[in-house]
Amino acid sequence: MSTFMANKGNIERNWYVIDAAGKPLGKTAAAAATLLRGKHKPEYTPHADCGDFVVIINADKAVLTGKKGEQKFYRTHSGYVGGLKETKYRILMQEKPELAMRVAVRGMLPRNIITKDSLSRLKIYRGDAHKHEAQKPQAWTVE
Repeated sequence: MSTFMANKGNIERNWYVIDAAGKPLGKTAAAAATLLRGKHKPEYTPHADCGDFVVIINADKAVLTGKKGEQKFYRTHSGYVGGLKETKYRILMQEKPELAMRVAVRGMLPRNIITKDSLSRLKIYRGDAHKHEAQKPQAWTVE
């Protein structure tokens, strides 16, 4: 019996939709990262990109637990002296919840070449409407 190794030719990609309303940001991001990598499949191969498409809806209704809204910061740096910009996550979740969700999912993916392709299959929407009904996504529940 030989060991199965996934490659681009024999990967079947499914579509999943995750509803983030009332769910913690981190748990939703962890579920999305698992689906994007394909770790839920029996034919998972670590060095191959065998993940699925993920649509996250209601990103604006995701919650932050504890004091993360006031104590956690989203930081960017321009590269120049004094170019550090900080935004509290409470403000970021109000103004750009899609960015907060994308940053959380990106942090849970490995730092390698597959990550860029995995993130291109992630679709995040602020409300409950999305434009991927034609792909017939399956609902994925977050515990």
